[in-house]
Amino acid sequence: MSENQTSPEDFEMDPLNRVRAYHHRTKHGFGRYAASPGFMDWETQPDPFRRFEGAAQTPLPLSADQLPVLYAELFTPGMIQPAPLNQHSVGQLLELSFGLSAWKQYGGDRWALRCNPSSGNLHPTEAYLVASGVDGLEDGVFHYVSHDHALEHRCSFQPPLQGFLVGLSSIHWREAWKYGERAFRYCQHDIGHALGALRYAAAVLGWKVRLLEAWGDDDIASLLGLDRQGDFVDAETEAPDLLCLIETSNMNGDEPDIDTLVAAAKAGVWAGQANTLSKTHNFDWPEIEEVSTAAHKPRTEQSLVAETFGNTIPPLPPTLCELTAAELIKQRRSAQSFDGVTAIPAKTLYRILDATLPRDDLPPFDVGCWPPKVHLVVFVHRVVGLPPGVYLFCRSPDAEPKFRNTLKQGFKWERSEGCPSHLHLFRLIRADAKQAAITLSCQQAIAGDSAFSLGMLAEFEEGLSEGPWVYRRLFWECGLIGQVLYLEAEAAGVRGTGIGCFFDDPVHELLGIEDVTWQSLYHFTIGGALVDNRLQSLPGYWHLQR
Repeated sequence: MSENQTSPEDFEMDPLNRVRAYHHRTKHGFGRYAASPGFMDWETQPDPFRRFEGAAQTPLPLSADQLPVLYAELFTPGMIQPAPLNQHSVGQLLELSFGLSAWKQYGGDRWALRCNPSSGNLHPTEAYLVASGVDGLEDGVFHYVSHDHALEHRCSFQPPLQGFLVGLSSIHWREAWKYGERAFRYCQHDIGHALGALRYAAAVLGWKVRLLEAWGDDDIASLLGLDRQGDFVDAETEAPDLLCLIETSNMNGDEPDIDTLVAAAKAGVWAGQANTLSKTHNFDWPEIEEVSTAAHKPRTEQSLVAETFGNTIPPLPPTLCELTAAELIKQRRSAQSFDGVTAIPAKTLYRILDATLPRDDLPPFDVGCWPPKVHLVVFVHRVVGLPPGVYLFCRSPDAEPKFRNTLKQGFKWERSEGCPSHLHLFRLIRADAKQAAITLSCQQAIAGDSAFSLGMLAEFEEGLSEGPWVYRRLFWECGLIGQVLYLEAEAAGVRGTGIGCFFDDPVHELLGIEDVTWQSLYHFTIGGALVDNRLQSLPGYWHLQR
């Protein structure tokens, strides 16, 4: 037995090995896909909106479209004057992060799109507020209902803080209904998407978002009421994921004491009964519950300050986008197909890649303080000024020697003329890579019909060495990168889409990765989107404004 292998007993007893076992079990391969229902069980399709019956509801104003801030202004620190903290601005934050961006209609079917992307548009992520002293809002814990753009008052108490927190949770069933045992991965992608959406929305208001990394899952569950079993009778439960401090001009940036805040919430007056999303579950996926338990985060010390890489790289080059931030955020869509023709200039690709680097005080990577653990293998198809081929983009300088010691010996490692020196972008193979990209992405044409596509390679074992819960954080980082790619694609006049279905180990084999040091966690593709004119589009809140 090699050093990377473990016995069945190890997998049963050790949380870290259970996380590893889940990850390898849920890989797609040429001869095998991860277990799933295999068909769309429409009879058990989950309700896309969670509600708490009996909780008082506070409608929020719909006014994000009135914000004049340009998308380009989000990337100049100090450019945007912080908005006052009140019900109005909280409504704008939620509208641009978790609100509805549009409705689509075909025949007798109608479905909502949201500002935060989601695998399969299934939206397992739920958002909560913990507010104190916010003008126009009572104090306590609130659940956000995106359909109504309203807050449900789950708990009335006086939190020992001034301002508000945002918490996120996942309903794993929403993804498992369609994707089976691989769904836990997609839920974590969506937490990263949602965290990125929250950070961009806060930037529009001149606010910042700080991930409270010390909080454990049990702490978050107690604060948000997710551990109140009597409130979820016959309803799908929610797994706690993260809690953020929203830094506004009204707050001094001090983090609340965990024990004091949780105790105050437990002593509050709670209201509301969670709705049942599916009356029956014809499929159960115990693997998801097992990995969720294994990746459970305990309370920890605050993470060490990140490396100074974000301080040393040049400023992000200006974007040519002239849209307001609200316009761009609301027009974001996931492309369903590409034209196979549209090309982008190399300069545009460089800007997109540059935007995925962490910079101090710039969205979205200033939410946390961990150094980059995810890097990009880029399949260049139609980029004017760059030869087609397979490229590697290291999001931190120290990743380059690690890759050189791991990848195939025959790679070229060529730099391209015109590429900014701080971008560690290397051409490994000069070749037409369209079919390779399609094949590796579960034979999906969108990976080859685009201008470029990419896979996200995580420093897997190094990340897990911090603890099994970091498995989730690696996917969050992928989701944050994905949110950058979505918005930067829109700003460049093209469109992107995330790809959750890919052949894991064949990606590694292409690069010569023979162990689990690196693992592919997410794919993405950007190009000229084809629009299905059969679909009718309606504004996000037309049903409230009729």
